[in-house]
Amino acid sequence: MTIDKSLKIKAGGAQTRNVLTRPERLAKLISDDRWEEGDPVYGLPKVRVAKVSMKKKKKAKTEETEEK
Repeated sequence: MTIDKSLKIKAGGAQTRNVLTRPERLAKLISDDRWEEGDPVYGLPKVRVAKVSMKKKKKAKTEETEEK
C-alpha cells in the first residue's frame, strides 16, 4: 500500500535519528576504541548521536558581476 502524495513529508528522511541500530552502535564504538572483538553485543554502552547540520551555501558570484 502506498502513501498518498498529500501525506508525504518532503524532508522526512532528513531528520536526525536519536536511536542507532546495533550495527551502527558497534561501528561507532569500534571507531572510538571502546569495543573489541569478542566483547558481548548485548548491553552496549550508550553512544552519542552527532547531529549533522548543513551549512547554507553562499551565492557564487559570476565572472560577469566581478568584472563590472
